[in-house]
Amino acid sequence: MSEALIVGVGMGRFGKYPDTTLADIGWPAVKAAIADAGIDARRIQACYCGSSLGGMMAGQRVLGRIGMGGIPVTNIENACSSSSTALHQAVLAVRAGKYDAVLVIGVEKLTKFGGGVLPLEQEDWEVRMGMAMPALYAMRAARYMHEYGLTREQLARVAVKNRANGALNPVAQMQAPVTEEEVLASRPVADPFTLLQCCPTGDGAAALVVVSAALARQLGRAGVRVAASDLVSGRFVPGFRDMTIPEITLRGAREAYEEAGLGPEDVDLAEVHDAFTIAELIYYEAFGFCGRGEAGAFLDSGATRIDGRVAVNPSGGLLAKGHPIGATGAAQVVEAVQQLRGACGPRQVPGAKVALTHATGGGLTGYDHGACSIHILTR
Repeated sequence: MSEALIVGVGMGRFGKYPDTTLADIGWPAVKAAIADAGIDARRIQACYCGSSLGGMMAGQRVLGRIGMGGIPVTNIENACSSSSTALHQAVLAVRAGKYDAVLVIGVEKLTKFGGGVLPLEQEDWEVRMGMAMPALYAMRAARYMHEYGLTREQLARVAVKNRANGALNPVAQMQAPVTEEEVLASRPVADPFTLLQCCPTGDGAAALVVVSAALARQLGRAGVRVAASDLVSGRFVPGFRDMTIPEITLRGAREAYEEAGLGPEDVDLAEVHDAFTIAELIYYEAFGFCGRGEAGAFLDSGATRIDGRVAVNPSGGLLAKGHPIGATGAAQVVEAVQQLRGACGPRQVPGAKVALTHATGGGLTGYDHGACSIHILTR
């Protein structure tokens, strides 16, 4: 079985582009990834495109702009895990020897909804009763605060850290640092969250070129190795469930660490799904970076800063980089690859050798989440 390596990455700045089509948001990232890989576009044999709310044939619409029609295109919808699921499929195809060169796209245009929370499926009875993602995460935060004594100030510090990181990232949607006082004083959304503790929606695209080890050698590219590519789905739990335990991420983390032959102590940086401030904290624990109930203290210790023991969301994360949901997973991998190359300038994680990315999503009754995709990359 061949190793899969990422040799090209491309991404535009996340933001709000209401007058730009989804295809025109997507194709510049694709061209950038192909140029970065140093590969002739005609050598790319297939494309996997992740988009959650982009409509039919998103991949074909993007590729049609740059004359890359004719290759097999698989369009994937898996909520916030859409483009990381697309990467998972690409890695499987390259490892199996089906293809030597595959393109992965993540693309989304959320400004078409005009603002507000993301639309969820009305056939879900909790959604019909008014459940929205800010409310769901707010319940998690309230329960965690009750169980472990986490404070509102500690929640706010997650946003402060990630907005400081985003200020160093030229493709982040939010590039202004904020203070703890500003986070706490921003308008209430769902108690205990204020506006600056919730990720912004928007538009954006990211792209990756995944190749076999043999082709990487032909191209003269060292590439970044995909040491683990894991995808899990949620398990339905009727009645009570502990909302402070992200079951789907715990399960995926165990599988990814086992596949890579690595553990949490080996991870230098992690791009995790910080859709809301509490999410980053509970994922510290799910990935084994600290023990149960210790996330607030772990944050306060400075361990998750860019120069800390494990840099979490050096890109700024969803809280600062933004969250055009179908593009998020691929964008996390773009950051990880650039970090492992040592190409991130003022936000560079010193000596980064192992990176982890994590995209999870899908609000469904009885599930922690619907899908979760985790990748571990090494240089």
